[in-house]
Amino acid sequence: MNQINTMRTMAWALVAALLTSLAACGGGGGGSSSATTTGNTTTSNSSNTSSASTPASTPATTSTLSSANPTAVPTASTAANTVPVLVSVTQFNRANAPMASVTVCTAGTNATSNCTTINNVLVDTESFGLRLFASAIASTTLNTLTLQTSGSATVAECALFGSGYSWGTVRNADIKLGGEVGQNVPIQVMEDTALTATAPSDCQQAPAFSQPSDLGANGILGVGVAPQDCGSQCVTNSPTGHYYACSGATCSVANRQLAQQVGNPVQYFTTDNNGVVLEMPAVGTSGAASASGTLVFGIDTQSNNTLAGSGATVLTTDSSGDFTATYNGVTFSDNAFFDSGSNVLFFQDATIATNGLKYFVPSSTLARSVAITGGNSVNATIDFNVANANTLFASGNYAFNNLASYLNGTFDLGMPFFYGRHVYYGISGTASAGGGTGPYVGFTSS
Repeated sequence: MNQINTMRTMAWALVAALLTSLAACGGGGGGSSSATTTGNTTTSNSSNTSSASTPASTPATTSTLSSANPTAVPTASTAANTVPVLVSVTQFNRANAPMASVTVCTAGTNATSNCTTINNVLVDTESFGLRLFASAIASTTLNTLTLQTSGSATVAECALFGSGYSWGTVRNADIKLGGEVGQNVPIQVMEDTALTATAPSDCQQAPAFSQPSDLGANGILGVGVAPQDCGSQCVTNSPTGHYYACSGATCSVANRQLAQQVGNPVQYFTTDNNGVVLEMPAVGTSGAASASGTLVFGIDTQSNNTLAGSGATVLTTDSSGDFTATYNGVTFSDNAFFDSGSNVLFFQDATIATNGLKYFVPSSTLARSVAITGGNSVNATIDFNVANANTLFASGNYAFNNLASYLNGTFDLGMPFFYGRHVYYGISGTASAGGGTGPYVGFTSS
């Protein structure tokens, strides 16, 4: 997901009416496809390393040349510092949506009291913090999660995303992920009935995520490179569209200290708290019905999260996890990213045919490449394929490595990029042997 302004989340393409259309066409999968599915046949390009569109500049050095069909295998999700991640059919019927389970409990109990486990929470590597719909949390848990207040006012937060906004309270909770526990973590509780005020107009810049079906998940687990979702600007001079103090129906912009802001839960762990690795299996050119991966906590802290000596490409980034990309003669300076919350590859290419929802629908699968550069001047070339989205969705599969859509002004390497890779995110201000001091991202493809 691509969170607007200082907060990054997904450019998630949510098309609620599409599900009925797909079922009528015989397709069972995909939460985001054309409402009119054609019968075009996709032919896979046999040359995975060729490029039909050459970047404007050749990287000075290439530390890793990744093929369009990477082959890295996920770590087993049995260790204490792991949780399983699954892309598959859920009640939300969204393609390329990596889901995990999260347990929330009364704050300060070491995740032992009044706990609820919430399934189908979207794993999002380009946002920061846990956001859950109130309706997904058992009342016996929700009622024990302390509401943040400012004087007598209730603290509320607006989170703006590329495809919508979330509005809700800020509550403190203990979070359990696998065997890791973070205590007293500020989270956003979306559509919390304890908040009577509606979202201010400066928040309503896109459709509201009013219920889980709007988002296609019960919440968002933001585990990107930032420790908080707003940071220093919200401490002393909070802008509109972030934190508010609400009394009744009236809300005013509020400053919040870093410890009060919705925070990346990983930093609250006692160990394995310097970042994450998202690992997904490879899938075929026509997709797969499901894909089981692993979210690993920590980098260079245990044998299952090694970055040092792995041969990974490591790019230092800005505070949101962004780097620079060059594609088809256009350079996106600090406006490219690896984003598991985006269900497709988003980029601009007017030479590829699109359907009515701007998904690419070439008559045969195309090979493309993009040159990427980190703040540390490390360069790499990412090869990828673009298949016909209509055909992919008609397949009834849910995991696709070649699903793409047109979007101006950015290069979003969404969920298709992750299949067959280990992708690392080093949290800002923390360090690892292989990545140095964050923020940084990295990846291996075999």
